[in-house]
Amino acid sequence: MSTKRDYYEILGVTKSVTDKELKSAYRKMALKWHPDKNPDKKAEAEAKFKEINEAYQVLSDSKKRQAYDQFGHAAFDPASGMGGMGGNPFGGGFGQGPFTYTYTSNGQSPFGNADFGDPFEIFEQFFGGGFGRAAQRRPRYSLQIEFMEAVNGVEKEVEIEGKKHTIKVPAGANDGTRIRFSGFDVTIDVKTHERFKRDGYDVFVDHPISYSLAVLGGVTEVETLHSTLKLKVRPGTTSHSLVRLRGEGIQYLRGTGKGDLYVRLVIEVPEKLNRQQRKAVEKIGDVGL
Repeated sequence: MSTKRDYYEILGVTKSVTDKELKSAYRKMALKWHPDKNPDKKAEAEAKFKEINEAYQVLSDSKKRQAYDQFGHAAFDPASGMGGMGGNPFGGGFGQGPFTYTYTSNGQSPFGNADFGDPFEIFEQFFGGGFGRAAQRRPRYSLQIEFMEAVNGVEKEVEIEGKKHTIKVPAGANDGTRIRFSGFDVTIDVKTHERFKRDGYDVFVDHPISYSLAVLGGVTEVETLHSTLKLKVRPGTTSHSLVRLRGEGIQYLRGTGKGDLYVRLVIEVPEKLNRQQRKAVEKIGDVGL
């Protein structure tokens, strides 16, 4: 009987793993070792991807998992005399994962006629598009919107192939967000903002403060994405100090909640001073500040 790695070890889980945790682990490992994502080490990726799917096909089936827990790989090896404990779970090729995907290379599957479970729709989230020839045939169009339109969501009417369509861009959309229609896809292109800089669902903004406010402390008003907030500045604040405002960032595209807003306090040094200001600064200098 050939030596094989433990199925639980392959998926990075323990024997107490739940069905939900198992599926999550499968998604993660399948994404990591998908041959299309590892062009520089395709042979290794193909082998591991096959191994990952083999492990999932057994552990996701309650009867096969029970047999495996009791007898290990011998439960599916005809030569062991235990074929009746569940038989070869891969007779006629590997079974289907939660979604069907056939990896092709030069038009042929590197594993004969075997089909492999697809690592779900997460490929579209990470790569902005699906894999396989069917996904490549879909026409794709680009729609450019303003930064705040992506933050708040917007509806746009566009004309594609002579027909008018209403594109509903959800709040939280970002560069590369794809909206799927029955016959085509629309990829969102978000313009930059003169003040706000985005990182995922977090937003960064520079906010100028005076030298006196930085030294003595006080309150300043900060313009956020949706309103103006009063921000307390501690005495002795240094330039480029970062203040985090929780939940003042961008709406999550999926699920509830928002990212954070990071305010960078930048001390302004005036280029020109009037007479009164110059005298005040000179007095400050006289006392060693």
